[in-house]
Amino acid sequence: MKFHLVILMCALVFAATPVRAGTPAPDNFAERVALFAYDTHADLAIQERGVEQREGIAIHDLSFVAVPRTKQRINAYLVVPPGPRAHAGVLWVHWLGEPKTSNRTQYLDEAVALAAKGIESLLVDAMWSDPDWYAKRDPDQDFDASIRQVTALRRAMDLLVARPEVDSKRIGYVGHDFGGMYGTLMAGLDRRAKTYVFIAVAPSLLEWAFFATQPKSKIDYIRKNAPLELSEFVHRIDNASVLFQFAKNDAYVSRASTGVLLDAANAPKERKFYEADHAMNKPEIAQDRDAWLLKELVAAEPAPSR
Repeated sequence: MKFHLVILMCALVFAATPVRAGTPAPDNFAERVALFAYDTHADLAIQERGVEQREGIAIHDLSFVAVPRTKQRINAYLVVPPGPRAHAGVLWVHWLGEPKTSNRTQYLDEAVALAAKGIESLLVDAMWSDPDWYAKRDPDQDFDASIRQVTALRRAMDLLVARPEVDSKRIGYVGHDFGGMYGTLMAGLDRRAKTYVFIAVAPSLLEWAFFATQPKSKIDYIRKNAPLELSEFVHRIDNASVLFQFAKNDAYVSRASTGVLLDAANAPKERKFYEADHAMNKPEIAQDRDAWLLKELVAAEPAPSR
């Protein structure tokens, strides 16, 4: 992408310019981790609106408090398989694309299909589920909003692993587009998942930052958001497997870009390309993803004791 050159040029300016007072610029990863600290014991305040049954699979329509000490709530679906045995768990985070699927419904049918095979799923709305979010956001607030969004995803993980029927040692994460990019940030901080599927992800949030309202200063923007560069967080995933799924005809993510995160990731890892565009909605993509999750999470189910 041409934008990589812009990032490089701005990064050189960033390196040569003293940090302004009050600008977050952690110089080591421990300091970056501290940016995302939150109260892990804060009440999720779960509220359930109702339950739909599909052939024994329960779909709970619920919400919970996204960030401690706020009243902001996240809408979610919890898809629970039938039966008393412990289930694997997967957190799903949607893309920013067509308004109809830019929300928790994007992977609902897929999660229901996997429930029949022993996977419990939590599907959440992210900040970009608001159809006008990107256009009306204030870029100068992106850093703080990103911290809150990662906290919200970790709170969603808190909810999932706290379920008594979920095996906390068999947890996965699936994220598309922004759902994948913010998932990489969470993955570098949170060691609870044992596998990740990142779909059509760009290697930097900066590649999406300047398509609408502009920040007051691009240089200051890049300096402030430098601690959120994704490759560093991906490199910290050393306890889980990673599947990257990319489109051959993606207008937003070039083939060269796909190698940035792949190179940053530790083994075991795999990258697959498909005859698709950024929407990544071909059946074979879902089939490969589901096979990966079943192999990594359900095949790992411990044998029942005798």
